[in-house]
This record gives sequence, structure tokens and C-alpha cells, in this order.
Amino acid sequence: MSPALRFILCIGLVSLFADVTYEGARAISGPFLATLGASGTAVGLIAGAGELIGYGLRYFSGLLADRTRRYWTILFLGYGINLVAVPLLAWADTWQLAAFLLIAERFGKAIRAPARDALLSHAASQTGRGWGFGLHEAMDQIGALIGPLMVALILAGRGSYPAAFVLLAIPAACSLAALFTGRLLYPRPADFELPHDAASAHGLAPAFWIYTMGAAALAFGYADFSLMAFHAKRVSLMKDAWIPVIYAVAMGVDAIVALWLGRWYDRTPRRALLTGAALGVLAAPFVFLGGYEGLIAGVVLWGCGLGAQESVLRAGLAEFIPADRRASAYGMFHAVSGIGWFLGSALMGWLYEHSLAALAACS
Repeated sequence: MSPALRFILCIGLVSLFADVTYEGARAISGPFLATLGASGTAVGLIAGAGELIGYGLRYFSGLLADRTRRYWTILFLGYGINLVAVPLLAWADTWQLAAFLLIAERFGKAIRAPARDALLSHAASQTGRGWGFGLHEAMDQIGALIGPLMVALILAGRGSYPAAFVLLAIPAACSLAALFTGRLLYPRPADFELPHDAASAHGLAPAFWIYTMGAAALAFGYADFSLMAFHAKRVSLMKDAWIPVIYAVAMGVDAIVALWLGRWYDRTPRRALLTGAALGVLAAPFVFLGGYEGLIAGVVLWGCGLGAQESVLRAGLAEFIPADRRASAYGMFHAVSGIGWFLGSALMGWLYEHSLAALAACS
């Protein structure tokens, strides 16, 4: 096994444990907010604001990473905030406080994501970018599958939402331990970059901006799972304990699709990108208009689209970017996508209170 592949697996392990933590919390955030008295509009705004901060601030953290070259320091800071916020939800007794902690978790993710993607892009130049990012996303989503199942078991065993949040402190600690190990073993991931593989342009090419706006349009039309879960609870499509289970199913689908599209991308990039984008198009109509069966089908399609966004979209971006500007370019890409996600989530949260058909059409 090459050192570059071992590095990708190490960062994948960090992400796996991190996703157990915050995806476990995300799977129950909608119903949890409902128990605290939040409305559908509030849930949509909270989800959108979290994604706006989680993506919008990435440009600045990416710029800071490229200018300071302190990639590991920024990773530790981001993961620290990201992972501490989740267990603190156990002590949230108002939906406003819960909203603050959920948004804080997204803030931590904003800090560390561009630096992480920049380091991964260096190693992925040796393994194939599609495979490198697809493998990382698959490991990431294995954690995202385990986390919701953990909280589902707690709720099914008559545990409380606070008990679930406290338990998620364990994988959070494991993630930070894996990150520390990675820092010791691979202090200079930029050395993995193949000299002939680095982009030579001194600025961001026009194709980068076209690609980024396309990703923002996808994000605008992507209904957040918190709103889907809120809908499932409000109309009694399933018991609370089953909501994180279907989220886990989506994460499992995400992992499989990421690996499949990653391999495909390294052979035929355009077809892999277009197929991945198309898979998630019908998620919202199925979920909000199709009853129980539609909910299941829509969540699977939602997982397919998410797998594409988090694997081949990130892989393709590296083709436009000079090696020394990767973090800031990834940050800009995510910031623009985050604005699209926020505007779309806020609008769909409002439409949920007025017309499910309009919500589906908007998506």
C-alpha cells in the first residue's frame, strides 16, 4: 500500500469517527427541535443558516490555510469546535440554544474542510482523484451510517435525546485521536503531489466559476434532511426511532455511490459528474408528495445525489486549481454552494408551511 493511500485512509478514519458524531446528531436534529417547540419555518432556517455558515466561511478558512500553511493547526481547531458542540446539545432546553449549538457544529466544519480537501487532493494525485475522494467519502459515510443507527438504538430502547447526544462524545474523542496520529505520521502531505499533476495557472480559470455556479444551483435545490425528518414526524409517516435509520440508509447509499462514481470519474469524468447530479433530482418530490413509500425512495435518491456532491464534485474541482491555491479555491467553491444551500433551505422551509407541491417544484 502506497504512503499516499495510507494517508487518505488515515484522514478517512478521522472523518469516519467525526461523522458518527455529527451525523448521528443531524439525524435527530429535526425531531429534537420539534420537541423543543420549533416550527417548520424555524427548522428550515436553522438548517439553512447552519449550511450557510458551514459553507460560507470556508473561503476565509481556506484563504488562511493557504497563506499560513498551517493546515494541521486549522484542522485541529475546526474538528475541536465541530465535535464538542454535539455532546453539549444534551443540555439544550430551548430550541434557540439547540439552534446555536447546531450552527456552531457547522462553524467548526467550515474551519477545517478546505484544509482537509487540499491535503487530500495532494495524495489523490497519486491514486486518481476520483478514487481518492470517493474512498474518503465512502469512509466518511460509513461513520454517517453508524451514527444514526447508534441514536436509533438509544431512542428505541426508550432513551432520551440528551442521552443520545452524550453518547456521541465517544466517537468525537476517537476522531481527534486519529487526527493526532495522522499529524505524527504525515507532517507534510503536500509532498504527495505529483509535479506534472499540479495545475500551472496563476489564477482561477473561467471553468472554475462555471463549475462552481453549477454546484450552487444543485445545492439550492437540495432539500435538507432535517426538513425531511420534520415532515416524517409531523405527518406521522414513521416512529421517531426509525427516522435516524432511514438517514443511515441514505448514508450507506452515499458511500456506495461515492466509490462507484469515483472509479467511473477516473475513466470518464463528464459522464460520472452528470450521472451523479441527475440521481438526486427527484428526491424532494418523492419525499414530500409520495407518502411512506415515497419517503423511502426519496431518501435513497437523496443519498445518491449527496454521494456525487461529496466525491466527484470535489475531485473535479482540483483540475482547475494550482496546487498552492487549493484550500482557498475549495473554500470559495463551498462558500458559493453554501449560499445556494441556505437560500434554497430557507425558501423550502417557508414553502413547506404553504404548499408541498411548490416545495417539490422548487427543488
